Amino acid sequence: MAPEENMLGDYLRAQRNRVRPDHVGLPAGRNRRVPGLRRSEVALLAGISSDYYLRLEQGRDRRPSQQILEALAQVFDLDPTGTAYLLSLTDQPAIRSRKRPRRQAVPDSINLLLSSINLPAFVEGRYLDVLAANPLATVISPRLAIGQNRLRDVFLDADEQALYPDWEDTTARLVAGFRRSVGTDTNDARFIDLVGELSLASERFRTLWAQQDVQARQNWPITIDHPLVGEITLNREKLIIGDTAHSLVLAIYHPTPGPGSADKFDLLTSYSAAAPLADRSEDRN
Repeated sequence: MAPEENMLGDYLRAQRNRVRPDHVGLPAGRNRRVPGLRRSEVALLAGISSDYYLRLEQGRDRRPSQQILEALAQVFDLDPTGTAYLLSLTDQPAIRSRKRPRRQAVPDSINLLLSSINLPAFVEGRYLDVLAANPLATVISPRLAIGQNRLRDVFLDADEQALYPDWEDTTARLVAGFRRSVGTDTNDARFIDLVGELSLASERFRTLWAQQDVQARQNWPITIDHPLVGEITLNREKLIIGDTAHSLVLAIYHPTPGPGSADKFDLLTSYSAAAPLADRSEDRN
């Protein structure tokens, strides 16, 4: 029988190891055996007993009060997303069975939008699967196509990795957003298979997954080293489709007006417009 998951304890342990003593007003010392805070130090700062905090990490108490969790979030200096994730970990039933993956469908109106918008855009699901994409998106990366998974491509595909000059930051953000997207619903077969595959194949993924970082799938400028135009920086907006916990996300790339990236972006879009004409010409020959 497989051991029962202890998501709350794993998350608390990862955050405790992340926080440096001097960041919370404690002496660092030279003989510390742990990379971050001791359990007793966390308990002291949160105003709870060391024994009770140990029970939380060991999974012997899975229903701490909201007040205790918020106190721990303050000790770990969690942002609102991290705090919300911590609070959600106490909602898990004691025993969970493995579930079949939930199918996510892109609304017809969003498919229509993708076909009409003159910007690279794609739709990703909760496991970062590409569920829909327009032709301009595949000019940014050929991996932004239906059926691809952004995690698998960024960690396992050398050509995709080469697109990102700051691959370390890109992967850290991607995994933190993935953990936030999945939340506590980790008994889904799709999630189990994907994390298992990446954990076996990528040391970088294993390291990031163990850190338990959580953040919302954010809008931020992204720089890619494109084989056609060189380095180009684009804004990437992520818009939630629907209002459920497992909502889809519409991602749209656009340049900041002005010379530089905007000029390169125009070259890419013109290449996309010319490519179908070239394909038809080849077909006639």
